[in-house]
Amino acid sequence: MRNFLIAITALFTLAATQPLQAQDKTWKTLSKITFKKEYNEMMGFKVDVPVFSEAVQELEGQEVTVRGYIIPVEGYKSHKEFIFSAYPYNMCFFCGGAGPETVMEVYASEEIEYTAEPITLRGTLELNADDINRLIYAIRDVERVEEDR
Repeated sequence: MRNFLIAITALFTLAATQPLQAQDKTWKTLSKITFKKEYNEMMGFKVDVPVFSEAVQELEGQEVTVRGYIIPVEGYKSHKEFIFSAYPYNMCFFCGGAGPETVMEVYASEEIEYTAEPITLRGTLELNADDINRLIYAIRDVERVEEDR
């Protein structure tokens, strides 16, 4: 009986700690990219350039809903512009724990208050394969979606 309880507890713990990318259809679709090396004149060397799958290209310019974590760029307060990640701060792209397809730039219509908890956002998706000073994904005209989870 004890082993059964341990197994059930482990399953519930695993399910509760699965990254949002596995739980969220939008992040899963956005992960369908590859990279190719191209010479960049400004940098003077080859850089990784994203090659978006057909599924990702179909989302460009569309309204998407995505659940994830705020990665603040200037302190922990309300922002209209910030980075949004499929993973919490300690696991995100900037900490070396994930790829560039797991983060996006957010341009919100109104300030969104910082929280360490996952939130849901809705906005228009933009793809970026050309500007190496920006992330490969951005969403504009973003609004926070209130939902029960």
